[in-house]
Amino acid sequence: MRRFSSLFLAAVLGSVCTVASYQFLEEDNQGKAAIEYTANVPASKVAYTVNADGKAVPLDFTGAAEKVMPAVVHIKSSQDGNRREETQENDPFREFFGPRFQQPGPSQSAGSGVIINADGYIVTNNHVVQDADDIEVSLLDNRTYKAEVVGTDPDTDIALIKIQEKGLPYLSFVDSDNAKVGEWVLAVGNPFNLNSTVTAGIISAKGRSINILSRNSEQGSTAIESFIQTDAAINPGNSGGALVDLQGGLLGINTAIASPTGAYSGYGFAVPSDIVSKIVEDLLKFGVVQRGWLGVSIQPVNSQLAKQYDLSVREGAYIAAFAESSSAKEAGLREGDVVTKIDNTTIRSNTALIEYIGRHRPGDKLDVTVNRKGKELTFPVVLKTREGATTAIKAEDRSGFASLGMELEDVDAKVLKNLDIENGVRIKDLGNGKLARYTDIREGFIITKVNETPVKSVKEFNELLKRKKAGELVILSGRYENSLREYNYAFRM
Repeated sequence: MRRFSSLFLAAVLGSVCTVASYQFLEEDNQGKAAIEYTANVPASKVAYTVNADGKAVPLDFTGAAEKVMPAVVHIKSSQDGNRREETQENDPFREFFGPRFQQPGPSQSAGSGVIINADGYIVTNNHVVQDADDIEVSLLDNRTYKAEVVGTDPDTDIALIKIQEKGLPYLSFVDSDNAKVGEWVLAVGNPFNLNSTVTAGIISAKGRSINILSRNSEQGSTAIESFIQTDAAINPGNSGGALVDLQGGLLGINTAIASPTGAYSGYGFAVPSDIVSKIVEDLLKFGVVQRGWLGVSIQPVNSQLAKQYDLSVREGAYIAAFAESSSAKEAGLREGDVVTKIDNTTIRSNTALIEYIGRHRPGDKLDVTVNRKGKELTFPVVLKTREGATTAIKAEDRSGFASLGMELEDVDAKVLKNLDIENGVRIKDLGNGKLARYTDIREGFIITKVNETPVKSVKEFNELLKRKKAGELVILSGRYENSLREYNYAFRM
């Protein structure tokens, strides 16, 4: 928010509550149109680009547009109004749009998606299909299908859905690392329900973090924000649409805008294809995203930090602290080190480090180079899961209780007596999961009841949660040690 002053960041989410006003530019037919002829008009300038043979040719978007449009779909999702209200409070896009759906009854939203293979797999944004009860996909030729969610990754706002069809037109991922600032790109989507809209612009920046998903700290969250910034016009309804190069290669998935009005003002953001393709591969192969973890808390290096800690570099990611079971600490890294390179990739910021690690899985071995008091040192680091394992995460480990993202501990009887409560279990650690995303619950909360059933131990809590079915409403009741008030937090399994 601070970065854009009066600008606010807005998720590019189209919905039935989006109201667009249109003014038709028509010729005034009440009088004769005046025609003015001007002699010696200078020839208009023509933009040029370089083709695959290295020859300068006039800039032409038509080939890319014709290739991309059939592979970009219109997505409409609907959800029961009561269920939608439960997810509003911790919606990362709520701050920028306000409550998305206020009318009673079923709620609807609209966005875009990109077909990535001929068998009906489609990439879109998680916020387009999140918690949807029904998803409808419309193709360019007006065919419509019901879609099923294959998997989602809220940490990058990416989702993979599927329709039952074969022989579909699709786009292939290209290496977003090779894309350059200043390069021409096209944004294709369905803004304001205007089907198959193509806009052109350039890549304005890379590796941009806008803090729309989470704060920029690997230890505090697994969210990855390393957007491609573009000035190609992106508006509500473009969410999940394609950002492509002039050959029609998929560079990214359009996700958010920065705007003082909620509509396009020159700042659009797309998740890079290198991140998206890895997520898709994980969801298809494992059923869940595999995300390696260094176990470090980092700060961006700037002139102020460099002066404060007498650093020898002005770029990189400063290691401020380590988490438990940190693979970086075990490999020999220390607090105060500045990560400057991983493998052959230069690390200039926190965002670059988080993005690079996010492309790898537990068990992957990386060479991490740090600057330590002016000396360059390289350490082989084996990435882990947040739980300390080096093996792939199983899909079942991210469902049910595991999906809550918390670690519990039994509460000492003396503490319970001082708080004048008879039973409870405490949240020792709160990681990335449903509780953190959909409630305001904090570490240290003592859970005394689950749906009015008293909880006396961690074992009892686990048994209660195991009986809950997917989609069932769960209410956690309890207290914080510094408060006499009872709090209630609701979510769905």
